[in-house]
Parts: sequence; C-alpha cells; structure tokens
Amino acid sequence: MKIGVVKEREVGEQRVALIPDVVAKLVQQGYVIQVESGAGEMAHFHDDDYQAAGAEIINSLEDLWGGVDVLLKVAPLRDREVEWLRTGGTLISFLNPLGNPWQMQHLADRQITAFALECVPRTSRAQSMDALSSQAAIAGYQAVLQGAAALPRFFPMLTTAAGTIPPAKVFVIGAGVAGLQAIATARRLGAIVEAFDIRPAVKEEVQSLGAKFVEVALQEDTVASGGYAKEVSEAAKHTTQEAIAAHVQTADVVITTAQVPGKPAPLLVTERMVSTMKPGSVIVDLAAEQGGNCACTEPGREIVHQGVTVIGPVNLPSSLAIHASQMYAKNISTFLKYLTKEGSLYLDFEDDITAAACITHGGEIRNERVRQSLHAQEPSIATVA
Repeated sequence: MKIGVVKEREVGEQRVALIPDVVAKLVQQGYVIQVESGAGEMAHFHDDDYQAAGAEIINSLEDLWGGVDVLLKVAPLRDREVEWLRTGGTLISFLNPLGNPWQMQHLADRQITAFALECVPRTSRAQSMDALSSQAAIAGYQAVLQGAAALPRFFPMLTTAAGTIPPAKVFVIGAGVAGLQAIATARRLGAIVEAFDIRPAVKEEVQSLGAKFVEVALQEDTVASGGYAKEVSEAAKHTTQEAIAAHVQTADVVITTAQVPGKPAPLLVTERMVSTMKPGSVIVDLAAEQGGNCACTEPGREIVHQGVTVIGPVNLPSSLAIHASQMYAKNISTFLKYLTKEGSLYLDFEDDITAAACITHGGEIRNERVRQSLHAQEPSIATVA
C-alpha cells in the first residue's frame, strides 16, 4: 500500500502528518511511504531525515496527490485540494466535516473515502488514535504560557526581600482535554486555579489537579455522546454566565475552552464581565476560531479592551510543531494500521471507530450529522406566482 504525506498549505500550519521515526516503523511493516518535498520543513524534519527513514521524496505535487492509495494530512482541505485527490482514493486528516458539509459532498461525488480524525470516538479503545485530544492538550498548555507572557505580574507566590508577592489567580472555563491541561500547566507555574464546566462529572478530575471546581446546577442534560459538552438552552447559558461572573472578575487570567462540535462556541464571558476585570488582566480564548467564548475576542488577534488583554489564538498546536507532529503522527499511523489488513484497506462499518470516523465512502456521505448539516444549509426554493 502506497501512503502519501503532503506539505501543508494552510497559512500558519507548521505540522506534518508523519515524522521520520514513525515513517521508519511503517516502512518496516511493509508500507510504501512517499513524502512531498519540504513537507516536514516547518516542523524541523528535513527531506534527508525522511529518506534515511525509508521514504521516497516526491517533488511533483500531481504525482503525490494523484498517485498514492492513502493520503495523510493535518489541516482540513482547501477547496482546490479536493481536485488534486485521486478519484476513488482515501484521505485521512482533520476535515471539519460539520463546518464544511458542502466539501464533504464534493469528496463523496469524487468517490473519495474520507476519514475525519476529529470524529474518532472518545473511548478507551480509540484513545491512541484520538488526534483531537492530543492536539487539544497542546493548545491548553500553550494558552497558559500566552496568558503568563501577557500578564504584567508573576504567576507563583514569591517571598523576597522586597516583600511577598501573592500568586496569580487563573480561572479556566471548560474542563475538557485543553482545559485540564491548562489547569495542570497553571498549577505547575504556581497559580491558584479555579475551573468551571457544565458537566458535573469532571469535578473529580479538576480537583485531582489541585484546582477548585466551580459548581452550577443546571436543570438539564449537559453531556453529549462521547463525553463532550452539549449545547444547552438559552436559560442555562444565562445561568452559567451569572454563576461565573464573580470568578471572572477576580481572576488575573481567564482561559476559555468551551466548544460544541458543529456549533458556534457558546458566549460565556460578556463585554460587561470583561469591564469588571482588573486592569492588566488577560483572557485567552481557545474557542476564537468558532466565534469565541468572550464577546471581545477577535480571532488571530491580541487586543486590549478597557485595560484587559484579550487573546484569540488560532491553531495553537501548530506553534509547538515538533511535538504536535510527533503526537499527531502516532495518532494517524495507529489509525491507518487499524484500517488495514494484509496490506490493503479493510473497512468494517460494524466497527464503532471505523463507522464514526468515516465521513464519505462509495459516493455517499455516511455520517448522519454531516448529512443533516448539509441539508440544513441548502437554500430554500421560493415559488414565484
């Protein structure tokens, strides 16, 4: 089986789908690996490293995209890249299928079998393939470092000849993978940490990391399939905002991570809340690309609103390209091997992992949520009398 690793063309994307160490293991297992020239340069993996690992370096974009059995990527496809794929080929990547259902239909029309790594179920059996979680952990870590760098004070408590400096207060909203990593990182830097999540079940995890859990009683189900937070009612959102307002006001750094797959990020930190924060405080909004949890967030920008620095980072995992690529390569190679048997793709759609991650196959969109999203975005047809 011929596997292709492409050079990412999304602006700011520095990761690569496979690193040389993982390539070497795949080659030993009988896979033929072709790598587009320069694919790993931004992550500090050079063509010579891939050749030494047993890969073939391909200089022609057309030969790589159109000549392999399975193409591996990191960033979701640009529309023009769909046309570069070989008709009937297989793609494994992040795809943002719920955010771009029309592109998924285009893939189906071209008979592409497409797997979205963000749709790998969050189960113990699929943990080694869960690229969404591995990259979210990097985002949570980097969010704290960005917050600490922008905060005009120390994170830890310091006792000095000039007096005692109290520790910074960090409030993390959302205790998923990114949020838990943010909590752990802030605690390692010496901050006092509070955390909030609409899912009561995460309380124990938050407390195990040394943070205080902020509890809010919501009279509705808050957990979707796979353990993710689900979109709640407007009344619940209002209750949540009221409950966290006091914690936002006293925090030196607020890190927001709340996202709902396929939906705009919930607005949790209002402009009024930001105005109550101390001058010099910082908000790092990890949901910036989905519209932001903070009303003042501007994706990809750092702004100051009434003395508060609001950071809306985009694609934070890419900023740690070496280790992000290493973790992603482990996830995607494990998933690739899971889908193959005796050197060929073996797709068992009775298997929960295969069925959940496969978005298109056999000319159809297989994922029900993507189909619903596509139909919801179809323009209505008006009848003219």
